[in-house]
Amino acid sequence: MQLNKDSCIGVIGAGTMGSSIAQLAASFGHKVILFDSDNSVIKAAAEKLQTSLELLIQKNKITKTRANDINLNIHFASSFTEFAKCNLIIEAVIEDLAVKQDLLKKLEQIVSPECMLATNTSSLSITSIASPCMNSSRVLGIHFFNPATLMPLVEVIPGLATNPLLVKEASELINTWDKTTVIVKDTPGFIVNRVARPFYGEAIKIYEEGIADFITIDWAMKEIGGFRMGPFELMDFIGNDVNFKVTETVWTQLFYDNRYKPSLTQKRLFEAGYWGKKRGRGYYDYSKNAQTLEPKKDNALGQKIFLRIISMLINEAYDALYLNIASREDLEIAMTKGVNYPKGLLKWSEDIGPQKILNTLMELHSIYLEDRYRPSVMLRNTCH
Repeated sequence: MQLNKDSCIGVIGAGTMGSSIAQLAASFGHKVILFDSDNSVIKAAAEKLQTSLELLIQKNKITKTRANDINLNIHFASSFTEFAKCNLIIEAVIEDLAVKQDLLKKLEQIVSPECMLATNTSSLSITSIASPCMNSSRVLGIHFFNPATLMPLVEVIPGLATNPLLVKEASELINTWDKTTVIVKDTPGFIVNRVARPFYGEAIKIYEEGIADFITIDWAMKEIGGFRMGPFELMDFIGNDVNFKVTETVWTQLFYDNRYKPSLTQKRLFEAGYWGKKRGRGYYDYSKNAQTLEPKKDNALGQKIFLRIISMLINEAYDALYLNIASREDLEIAMTKGVNYPKGLLKWSEDIGPQKILNTLMELHSIYLEDRYRPSVMLRNTCH
């Protein structure tokens, strides 16, 4: 099957991500069928679509005519049977392996043999999701970033049984949606959610040790590192429910490797319902009467914080390259376009000096005696 501009796209799950994917596909002329089992979610998605389109009109990004066309391209389905005419279906339901497996098994009973089935999972195994299917060769991962209408990166992940031709077709189609695709090995967290773990985990560890508070760590990463958002700001923006669960999933799927071990600090925030901006409370308090916090603007401390976190990030990038998770080019593209890092991590290593990164990790390991600080084989080889 050849996907093209006339292909009918199905999206299951009309939450934030699913509705955004539907709007994206509809914006490029595709007929889109959007379904959610919760009618209140469908209603909210329809309202959000209208608001989004009206905002684009106000900003002169689209005309009223085009907004109307996009709106007409999206059909809100009332049952799975309406997916029978789809050429590609992307599921964007909750991050639960059993739920996703059951969903794909049901779809196989409805869609044509040529229909491609994709999952927007951010960290679960594509091979595992596809395993109960009668034809797992047509299942792959297509991981958009939130919001799909704006974020330029899409990770395309073949499972062990995925037909390579479908990976090529899916990538080519999504590239026509003004996106940049990278091909990723089916490994926990793929590129972005694996390599980025230390941005959050090491920042929390620095806080737990009493070296600096949230606002100072965020200040250091923005002021010295050039990141658009600090780790605690970003976790609150993503949602501590989502961020914690992704960390937990990557950790468990990598056989409890200490490098990815979740923190009790974030677990407690998750349990308390302090999920970030969407709940009005996370690492920061977003209520009207919240206390204004000021960072400790100490350049020496800031440099120490930055070097520790960036060394951990760079080490992950070297390890991802060593393990053939993706090509060097795709690794660099993923971190700059997927999470807006100021530069690719391998390029950053060259600018700082790989030996300095290695020395930082070795020093941290000598202090803490924790396996999380073990240097990648490729980083060590680069320095010798």
